[in-house]
Amino acid sequence: MSSAAGPDPSEAPEERRFLRSLQPQLPDMGRAELSSNATTSLETEAWGSVPSHSVPSTAEAAALERELLEDYRFGRQQLVELCGHASAVAVTKAFPLPALSRKQRTVLVVCGPEQNGAVGLVCARHLRVFEYEPTIFYPMRSLDLLHRDLTTQCEKMDIPFLSYLPTEVQLINEAYGLVVDAVLGPGVEPGEVGGPCTRALATLKLLSIPLVSLDIPSGWDAETGSDAEDGLRPDVLVSLAAPKRCAGRFSGRHHFVAGRFVPDDVRRKFALRLPGYTGTDCVAAL
Repeated sequence: MSSAAGPDPSEAPEERRFLRSLQPQLPDMGRAELSSNATTSLETEAWGSVPSHSVPSTAEAAALERELLEDYRFGRQQLVELCGHASAVAVTKAFPLPALSRKQRTVLVVCGPEQNGAVGLVCARHLRVFEYEPTIFYPMRSLDLLHRDLTTQCEKMDIPFLSYLPTEVQLINEAYGLVVDAVLGPGVEPGEVGGPCTRALATLKLLSIPLVSLDIPSGWDAETGSDAEDGLRPDVLVSLAAPKRCAGRFSGRHHFVAGRFVPDDVRRKFALRLPGYTGTDCVAAL
């Protein structure tokens, strides 16, 4: 699919599924070591500083989808790349490379078979470009062509893929500096993707190293944040396009929004009154 030519109409259903996903002290690298200079902590700038009407409802997200697909001619691969790159940049802001030891640069990226997993694959590739040391756990590989292409890119860049995720959590805590959760996106229930992903989420809940969730913490309801108490408790949340309503229940240290690609007039139309982007940054701290 040529980005210059715009999305092929035959691919519109896949692109619509993607855009629906845009709805609305630790060992080694501890939570205390999350960068306080690179971003604004939620401890000092609360979620309440973002007007509630700036968070799109499900209906508003669907309308925003139509704007991007039909008026602006965004393509599915283009959006995945934009979101994955911005997610990697958010990781670099929360965990600046110069401040990390060799071991702390190791990142485990856990990917699911849906669109959030594709974003995770792109995130891992850019982390390698940024000189981090990513490893990918991708237990249910999608047959979707985009997923296969992104997997090939990671393999060609010598990013290792784990054949299994250790159930002994301490092995993960000792091997990696942080974990990226790209398992489930909005509207995807753990039961929909099968046992390997469900087991992976059960393991991620027990980690003591920092956890970064892409778009929403996997398993949370995008609207209500149900399962927030018993589900994943990430240290960093990277909202894609705009925060989802469940982000109001996020209590971690850093919340980024990766939505600079959303055109200014679309932001105004949907009242996305979020912090401005600095310089050439593709993410902003909330």
